[in-house]
Amino acid sequence: MSCGIHYLASVFMAVTPNFVCGIPGNVSSVLFYNSSESSIEDIWTLWTSTENYIVVRLENGEIWELNQCSRSKREVSLDLAYEYKGNKSIFSCSDGFLYDDTKWKSTVVTQWDLVCDREWLAKLIQPTFMLGVLIGAVIFGDIADRLGRRRVIWFTSAGQFVFGIAVAFTFDYYSFVIVRFLLAMVSSGYLVVAFVYVTEFVGIKARTWASMHVHAFFAVGIMVVALVGFLVRTWWVYQIFLSIATLPFVLCCWMLPETPFWLLSEERYEDAQKVINIMAKWNKVSTPCKVSELCSVQQDDLVSGRTGDNDTSSAKKHNILDLFCNWHIARRTITVWLIWFTGSLGYYVFSLSSVSLGGNEYLNLFLIGAVELPCYVIACIGMDKLGRRNTLIPFLILSALICVLIMFIPQDFNILIVLANMAGKFSIGVAFGLIYLYTAELYPTIVRSLAVGSGSMMCRAGSVVAPFCVYLRSVWIFMPLLLVGIMALLSGILTIMLPETLGKPLTNTLAEATEMGRSKKSCSGKTTPAHSGAALEKIEMFCQETVSTEK
Repeated sequence: MSCGIHYLASVFMAVTPNFVCGIPGNVSSVLFYNSSESSIEDIWTLWTSTENYIVVRLENGEIWELNQCSRSKREVSLDLAYEYKGNKSIFSCSDGFLYDDTKWKSTVVTQWDLVCDREWLAKLIQPTFMLGVLIGAVIFGDIADRLGRRRVIWFTSAGQFVFGIAVAFTFDYYSFVIVRFLLAMVSSGYLVVAFVYVTEFVGIKARTWASMHVHAFFAVGIMVVALVGFLVRTWWVYQIFLSIATLPFVLCCWMLPETPFWLLSEERYEDAQKVINIMAKWNKVSTPCKVSELCSVQQDDLVSGRTGDNDTSSAKKHNILDLFCNWHIARRTITVWLIWFTGSLGYYVFSLSSVSLGGNEYLNLFLIGAVELPCYVIACIGMDKLGRRNTLIPFLILSALICVLIMFIPQDFNILIVLANMAGKFSIGVAFGLIYLYTAELYPTIVRSLAVGSGSMMCRAGSVVAPFCVYLRSVWIFMPLLLVGIMALLSGILTIMLPETLGKPLTNTLAEATEMGRSKKSCSGKTTPAHSGAALEKIEMFCQETVSTEK
């Protein structure tokens, strides 16, 4: 939830309101088309286009035309009229800018004048945040494997709160971007490690639903952003309130135990037994799993591995190239990467552009977040009943069709446009939610983490590209939807060639994974089972059987 809050916070924090050049004096009268007012603040309700300009008369008698990025002084200042055919002297906006504060009292754009020739700086706010998300996922994912999940969750949750508050007190644009970048890194690390933490604590039967709960609470975070944005219209106060909303998670994280899987991998058997005993107590199991029995399962697996290969030290070390070891695996990898990229791109394009759909932007974002909650329920039911592939294909193609449909809806049908965007977010959310588990099932144990990790990297790449895609609305209003639609359609068609994994056992070697794709060709060279991965699977199965026996 805290990650959803920070990931989408910029939709209201970096809003660019209507604005015109500042004026070099006090205003006596203002003219906008046929409307005459005493102050510029009264004109904003009539402002309809960036091509508009305002005519003002100063107290010294000068008449100025105020555009967004320039201003011009009329040489002849007799009558105050909107249309003027005489000579003008054009000047830059050296006196700053005047902003419409009817909706937002202050944003980072108005704070540091990120308009006109500095507009590109405003457009870098969300991409640089997403770049921090990408880097944070890599760094903290590795640290969590070395130091443990609990320590990283402690650090990243505390970092979210500290950096979140620090953002509100930054003194210029560059310090703002740097602190937001650090906030993105810890937020991403928190999300990745929390997902692993939940996965390692939850049994096989409930893992699908548990993973979807993580996604669902991310959506709740988006809804919180919409609510706080509606209530608070000053960006730094808005940021403080959002950060305070994450405080309960900081306090709760200190009470979490380390996962038994990580403790076993570090040979901390006594600590692992304590955690297992606590789990047994919570689940009302009178006879919990014994670490000594789990270790014997792991030792048996290692011994059987040595029987198949006399020297385990000679086992092949796998890298990213193993995801392209033959045509079938390579095609699978390209398709999976494309789905990860498309899911992330579509997810953030629909979310970030929701405030530009017309109507109430706060309600739009709230609904875009709320629609994710039922979509994850549908994803879980579809994965268990229809299968992973058979659920993924129709929803990818459906999201592409919805993108096309939105292009034909008249722009004054605001409610219909919002509903269509909700449907698009729903369909892409189903695909985005199930690709995590589907990827893990498509690849063998020896490269499973590598496959999921590389897919996650493509996901982060999609999130970095998404803000730039949204900015293409200035080129053509439907350009973001067109790009998402094309990517979703291509992904849906390629998904047809992927194998179904529902009800099938996890594979251990690349040869087995290739066979799952109905191909008799195997990867060149010998592949050896991943003993540690298989052992952990046996350990988990052993625990599940013990619990089932007790029940």
